[in-house]
Amino acid sequence: MGLADRLAAARAGALVGREPERAVLDRMLSGAADAPFVAYLHGPGGIGKSSLLRYAAWRAGLGGRRVVQVDGRFLGGDPRRLAEEAAPACAEPGTVLLIDSFERCQSLEAWLRDTFLLRLADRAIVILAGRVAPDAEWCLDPGWAQLFTALAVRPLDTARSHALLAARGVPAERRGALVAFAGGNPLALSLAASMPAGAPGVPWEPAGDVLTILVERLVGDLPGVVHRRALEVVAQACVTREQLLRAVLGDEDTDAVFRWLRQLPYIEATPEGLYPHDAVRAVLEADLRWRNPERYEDVRVRVSLAGLRAVRDASEEDVPARVAEWMFLFRGQGGPDDPYTHRAHPHIEETALRPEDVPGVLRMAEKEEGPASAAAVAYWVRRQPEAFRVHRYAGSRTPVSFMAVLRLDASLTEDHAEDPVIAAVREFVEAVAPLGPGEHLGIRRFAVQVGGHQRPSPLMELIGRRAIGEEMRARGRAMTFTVFEDADRWGSHLAGAGLAELVAVDVGGRRQHVFGRDWRRQTVEQWARHRARAGAAPVATWPAADATGGPGGRVPRAAFTEGVLEALRTWHTPRAFATSVLLDSPLVPPGSSDPAADLRAAILTAVDAMQTDPAGVKAHEALAATYITASRTHKAAARRLGVPYGTYRRHLALAKERLVAHLLRQASPPVASGSGGAAPPD
Repeated sequence: MGLADRLAAARAGALVGREPERAVLDRMLSGAADAPFVAYLHGPGGIGKSSLLRYAAWRAGLGGRRVVQVDGRFLGGDPRRLAEEAAPACAEPGTVLLIDSFERCQSLEAWLRDTFLLRLADRAIVILAGRVAPDAEWCLDPGWAQLFTALAVRPLDTARSHALLAARGVPAERRGALVAFAGGNPLALSLAASMPAGAPGVPWEPAGDVLTILVERLVGDLPGVVHRRALEVVAQACVTREQLLRAVLGDEDTDAVFRWLRQLPYIEATPEGLYPHDAVRAVLEADLRWRNPERYEDVRVRVSLAGLRAVRDASEEDVPARVAEWMFLFRGQGGPDDPYTHRAHPHIEETALRPEDVPGVLRMAEKEEGPASAAAVAYWVRRQPEAFRVHRYAGSRTPVSFMAVLRLDASLTEDHAEDPVIAAVREFVEAVAPLGPGEHLGIRRFAVQVGGHQRPSPLMELIGRRAIGEEMRARGRAMTFTVFEDADRWGSHLAGAGLAELVAVDVGGRRQHVFGRDWRRQTVEQWARHRARAGAAPVATWPAADATGGPGGRVPRAAFTEGVLEALRTWHTPRAFATSVLLDSPLVPPGSSDPAADLRAAILTAVDAMQTDPAGVKAHEALAATYITASRTHKAAARRLGVPYGTYRRHLALAKERLVAHLLRQASPPVASGSGGAAPPD
């Protein structure tokens, strides 16, 4: 056996899965009477189309059939070149004609179907492979409909992905992360398998060279910058609709770009919107995060704010679905034990509380939380029935879970007497952060499900989505509280969302834990923006947090730092300063007639002050080139400064630290003489 035969056999033996596609090709090669004459393999880059063509070539060779292989990349859309290269298939009976990369000569499809294929020799067969789905005319023509088959090549399932990695010698403990990244794409799996394992305990991430190859092979060349920007949005958003694309990109030919997205082979168009294949999503996201971290965060923030608007604009019925799409942006942030997901649960229906639901709701409350909790439920059913939502399985009338988000804007003695949780919350609010005129608080008071109380489940996910949706849509809400009995299970998740445990109270011998946040110290818009920042720590929103060093006792230190970085990122969007958390800091003089302008001036003064220190000159140059004079990308800023990209990133990181430290000193009250205090160093 020669080298070519050995290579062909090895490649065929390494092909994992694809049993349905191989079965069709085998029938064609065997000359079965019911086999198609033309097979059209289509799917995104790296999905395995060329591997199937090589399999067909190998099988044809074993059967003694001549194989003619044509690469569409080199035809230039010229029918004469295709006719010339495929000429042997017109002369020798039984020839197998294979045309790869057909998307590069897609303009020849009609000519191929209506003219060239009619010239082929007896018993010849044709197998095409391309990224673009075939023209509908193949199936509309009653003659071709019987002789043609389209084979959509899909991503490998989890089991076959593991099998491919095992065949490449990847240890079992490494496969899970690689499978999650590759999304069933064989090319992504193979390249990931070729990368060395990271240090123990360090999450695996693809390296830059692998990302470059994957972007080239999976995505290919793009028509322009706006098309790349659109793909960056698609990679972050759960589902992309034209409205979301316009909200993120503006009016940059959104209609035309959305139509372009719909035609891409790695984008699935569904009634809900556009979804990228998992591998393409993972590669685009990882590539942007590695290539331009600032833009990566900017896209995430824009998608988050667009998701917030979508929740606010949704009908009452659609709110949980829109919240789930928004939460997709934060998938994986809570680790493997995160109790929330973005999955849909179509088998569960949610409705407002109906009169006939009340007996079942009260029985559920008593069974799961005891008589004291049931008494509180009964009180609030009478007092605020509109606050309750009930879940039941599709086709059933029996409630299986319920929740209530109460609105409280006046302190009633009766509320305190009937519900000890509300009494404790009111006492806390009055002591720490009293409500002002026109303000109210919201409290997700009950979250009860049959059989598992508050364990993570689809029912608890829907309860959480409704509660988040209520917060996003509420107007004039000063504070939010949520109540959990199982604080150990839910505490870390709530902390990640910025809710701190504030109160614990006994209700009928069962300990209820109250978590909360103050929207007056971080608005919903600021929260949605902050959460989208990769690795951003939650902002503490209760006054007690200032004891840890908030500048001037008015803005928590973490919020202050994030506010400075946000100001840099939005420097050329002055209207963004109107909602900056820094407006409540001493950087803005009391009684300022133009707080946003004063804030910008304070930051610019601090940036300029960095160059007065010889040690800060390089940092100042990196900061100014990146944000103040606004180079298009970080790499462009590095080229402009004439320094290596790695050096530029170090200078920029140092510049941010120095700027924050400088502004913190400026915002902090002076230390009295003899106190022993010292200003933080630059």
